[in-house]
Amino acid sequence: MLTPKGDIFVSYALVHIVTVFACAFLCIIKHCYIPVAKGFILKRYARMSKLYAPTLKEDPTDADIASHKLLVRAGMIRKAAAGLYSYLPLAWRSIQKIESIIREEMEAIDAQEMLAPILTDAELWHQSGRWGAYGPELMRLTDRHDHEYALGPTHEETFTDLIRNELKSYKDLPVTLYHIQDKFRDERRPRFGLMRGREFIMKDGYSFCANQESLHECYEQEKDAYATIARRCGLRAVPVVADSGQIGGDTSVEFMALADAGEAELIYCDACDYAADTEAAVGQINVLDDEVAACEKIKTPACQTIEDLAQFLQVDVRLTRKALALVDEAGNPIVVFVPGNRSLNEVKASHLFGDYHMMSDEELVQFGLHKGFIGPVGLPQGIRVVADSSLKDLSQWICGANEVDYHLRHACLGKDFSIDEWQDLIVTEAGDSCPCCSAALKSARGIEISQVFQLGTKYSKAMGATFMDEDGTEKPFIMGCYGIGVSRTLAAVVEQSHDEHGIIWPVSVAPYEVAVIPLDVHDETVWPVAQRLAEGLIKAGIEVIVDDRGERPGIKFNDADLMGFPYQVVCGKKALAHACVEVKNRATGERTEVPVDEVVDHLVHEIVPQRQGLQA
Repeated sequence: MLTPKGDIFVSYALVHIVTVFACAFLCIIKHCYIPVAKGFILKRYARMSKLYAPTLKEDPTDADIASHKLLVRAGMIRKAAAGLYSYLPLAWRSIQKIESIIREEMEAIDAQEMLAPILTDAELWHQSGRWGAYGPELMRLTDRHDHEYALGPTHEETFTDLIRNELKSYKDLPVTLYHIQDKFRDERRPRFGLMRGREFIMKDGYSFCANQESLHECYEQEKDAYATIARRCGLRAVPVVADSGQIGGDTSVEFMALADAGEAELIYCDACDYAADTEAAVGQINVLDDEVAACEKIKTPACQTIEDLAQFLQVDVRLTRKALALVDEAGNPIVVFVPGNRSLNEVKASHLFGDYHMMSDEELVQFGLHKGFIGPVGLPQGIRVVADSSLKDLSQWICGANEVDYHLRHACLGKDFSIDEWQDLIVTEAGDSCPCCSAALKSARGIEISQVFQLGTKYSKAMGATFMDEDGTEKPFIMGCYGIGVSRTLAAVVEQSHDEHGIIWPVSVAPYEVAVIPLDVHDETVWPVAQRLAEGLIKAGIEVIVDDRGERPGIKFNDADLMGFPYQVVCGKKALAHACVEVKNRATGERTEVPVDEVVDHLVHEIVPQRQGLQA
């Protein structure tokens, strides 16, 4: 029998034991239960009755392409002003998923996320030389102290400035930094919804390396990651050789999502992996050489165009040579010759001649040239003569005679005239021969969703960003630049994945993966089953929205199709009489009756593989 002291001792012991177990239980709750509860038990399915997604029955009058029409009609975006859009809840969920995919793939290659200011000091742009070169698309502003800034369209200057006083040694390299942020470009003509806006969301990253080999490794890692990101977002995209444009650098590849509404035209080869946008594409063209004969001067009245000349002489237009009179950025005259049936590639020409322009009528007179009758024989002194490389092996030219109303036939290259330079100058077209395998090239349209650049020392040299190399010398960083249009990717997905009823979201970027549609929310059989299925799917990690509105079934079906949820679970009395519900695959249109108790497993099996961009 316990004494009072023994009772007190036992009581203290019991209290101590209970306290230990209570602490242990609380620890388990803190570290195990609560995360589970947050992830599953406490997570609720979304309700259509609470969703802000104002849908439209008709296409907006200012929308020209499918993605613009459908994103507006499905209540996902709204126009605030020309080129400016608000992302409503459904679109924002998809944007966040695209960003999550980007972050996962960047983390896999050790790229580090940060956030730089949107405003960039104009002084940095002056240092890089882009303040004047970028053009009117650069949004500029002045603060109350009359200090100038730019709203960043890209952030090469900002990131270069950031590291130039921090990374000091080759031992610290390579480093790749990126951020996801709003960008701004003062587009002359904003159009196509999210495709070409004044404000848009972009991921841009920058690598800083000690040598070319390290840059190549970073560049290839980013390029591979970008291909994976496109695939995981459900996009059919091809890497194409591209022009570096305002960003600069010598090597660039962009990923094009194939779509009829794409603004860019690309050239590709089915027989090999060659693909390029038309600004950078090269190919071997089918040109003709005339029969060998003595040069003759022919009167060609009123034949000022190539088409007029070919018709007058009754020859194939490919036998003619088109002359283009230019003035380079230094004011020097240039005459360019291309095959009669081809156009000058303005981007290639700008790389050769800088900020050139076509000669005005006054300038033609000034330099002694006759519009419509310019040729390589007897050109005035001091004119730079450049011809497309495709003409290099063709000796017989039909061309202008440098005299009004006269042309030459059988003008002989090397005998009657010479060319100063041979350059790749023309626009490559479908039907030209592939430069890699000689197969016939094809053309398609695409949406540029991302691009990678090898910048080299373009910015580091201009801005004095250097590090101490292994040999003890100061050297400029070797840089790379990597951009993804996040909001443009959203539009590209819709452009590729839609039908006459609405959007067809890939699971990986869908705002919700499953829409549960009870046909009668007031029915005592239908509504409880819809709730039970939604809760079961949520616990299994599936994202669910329940159409709990008191609308007619037709309206619910139309909205689910318009909004593009990948799977629909239709709960109706007819199917439930057999303990089943109907599961619709939005992409295929396939409808399957699935027993209620098997719905969760069925959808998990369908959906989970697709989250990584894999087929179901």
